[in-house]
Amino acid sequence: MSILIHAARCAIGPDEAVPADIEISAGRITRIRNHSAPIASSFPGDMEIDLSGFILMPGLINAHDHLHFSLFPRLANPPYQNYIEWGEDIHSAFPELIALHKTVPRHVRLWWGGIRNLLTGVTTVCHHDPLWPELRQSGFPVQVLQQYDWAHSLALGGDLRAAHAARRNGCPFIIHACEGVDDRARLEIRQLDQLGLLDSNTALVHALGLDPEGAALLRQRNASVILCPSTNQFLFGRTPRMSLLSEIENLAIGNDSPLTAIGDLLDEVRFATQACNLSPQAAYRMVTTAPAAILRLSNFEGSITESGAADLIAVRDAGYSPARTLQRLSTADVELVMIGGRVQLASNTMLDRLPASANTGLEPLSINGAIRWLRAPVRKLLAQAEEVLGRGEVRLSGATVSIPQETVMAYGC
Repeated sequence: MSILIHAARCAIGPDEAVPADIEISAGRITRIRNHSAPIASSFPGDMEIDLSGFILMPGLINAHDHLHFSLFPRLANPPYQNYIEWGEDIHSAFPELIALHKTVPRHVRLWWGGIRNLLTGVTTVCHHDPLWPELRQSGFPVQVLQQYDWAHSLALGGDLRAAHAARRNGCPFIIHACEGVDDRARLEIRQLDQLGLLDSNTALVHALGLDPEGAALLRQRNASVILCPSTNQFLFGRTPRMSLLSEIENLAIGNDSPLTAIGDLLDEVRFATQACNLSPQAAYRMVTTAPAAILRLSNFEGSITESGAADLIAVRDAGYSPARTLQRLSTADVELVMIGGRVQLASNTMLDRLPASANTGLEPLSINGAIRWLRAPVRKLLAQAEEVLGRGEVRLSGATVSIPQETVMAYGC
């Protein structure tokens, strides 16, 4: 199917957006032109979408998530010294709650993790756990990184020497490291290096406990870092020291899980700009081009580029730069998400702009009162989660979700 998107302002990096028409075919962007050219009138394709009044940005990339924890509440009695203390404490303090949430079937929790990302404009996510069969399905709400190596951490990662031996050339190797504020966390960077696990394919998640020597070693090995600052603040009362990390070539922001994060990825971006004193431009790169490089994505994800993947999001255009726009976004602002040129999410307003063929298969969901149409079996998934958690008790990053019956009736779904 060929698609023409016209009349939107199109993001060209964090600082610039230009009026453009975009042609899409076979899931890729085939042409980008200034929309003053007569492309729309001569377009021979199957579908046209008028996005006047909107800014089009690349789909976001969430570099770190635990999708199977998507329905959990935030759990902790902080502060802690390291991640081991936190894990032991929550299993001691909240065993019944944890057991209850684990009773929700894993595939249901994973799908809600995909939906949680989709609602924020994420089109690609890195799941830091086994790549379970559900995450290999083509119908999953967002793209899940398929080629990666991982270990949980030094303390909980099993035989890391075996993990090193099993690493595949060119794949990112992702591991929680330096997650804490004590000597144990500080010294993990040196232990990883001694095991031969610190190189240009390595991505450390958190890196909170780095000292200047550890940061220098990280730069020397050309490793990358994925920050989850709201988790760090919540558990340890501290955010990463950007003065130590500013020279790392690839820095990304990850959403972590609802167990510890402030909310969704957009909440994390806002938190990072405020708590870590990141510029809007830096934060923009940390959920677009930087994670694309860290995760070795190969279809120009994180940018809007000719021949690149047609992974796109649209939000109302208030005249700001893409970076400033991103800084202000919440889930209520994301009105269109396309992955590979296919509509995965649409607002009611966007639904009325789309051809009927683009809407087929979408189901409505209310998130804190905002209605979004998703390419997911949300009615079935909600029923399965409520069977365990209780009617009206399902939350996504603290947000209440429900099926808007009046919308179902109005659109005949």
